[in-house]
Amino acid sequence: MEPASPAKPTRKDARSNRERILTVAREALAASRTASLTGIAKQAGVGIGTLYRHFPTREALILELYRNDLQRIIDRASVLLDAHPPVDALRLWFTEIAHYGRLKFEFAEIIHAATNNGQDDESYAPFLRSLALLLEAGAADGSLKPGLDPEDVLLQLSVLWRIDPARGGEKQATRILDLIIDGLRQPAP
Repeated sequence: MEPASPAKPTRKDARSNRERILTVAREALAASRTASLTGIAKQAGVGIGTLYRHFPTREALILELYRNDLQRIIDRASVLLDAHPPVDALRLWFTEIAHYGRLKFEFAEIIHAATNNGQDDESYAPFLRSLALLLEAGAADGSLKPGLDPEDVLLQLSVLWRIDPARGGEKQATRILDLIIDGLRQPAP
């Protein structure tokens, strides 16, 4: 057996093309679930072959958007906590999750199939750690109940993935987030 050759670093222009494709695809797929890959490539300023080199299938593109968006949300938890009191940071983080839920709503079947209904999702543990960070900070400052289980809170948040954005989803998500936050708050003495 031959030794594996070291992976070539991605060229700067290839990385730039990939990021442009993802940016355009995020907007195009948010506007229309049926946005064409050809249209996405054209709007990103690349040929269809370039798009297919990065994302060989529509599903691969959707899954990469899912991973990128989820990682961005995971990373935002500590940033929000540095800039806001814990309960406010948690609310802002939940609001970002609600906005992200629109992509997941439209493509839930693809994401669930690729992640074995979430059981094989590599983002699950980091997401829970970010949520735990926010919950623990809120418990430490007394704004949130102590001992909240991040998996329980995540289960509550999963309702956001089921809200149809085309049917008043943003207002409904706001009301649901109010209920969730109210349930997590430490009662006044």
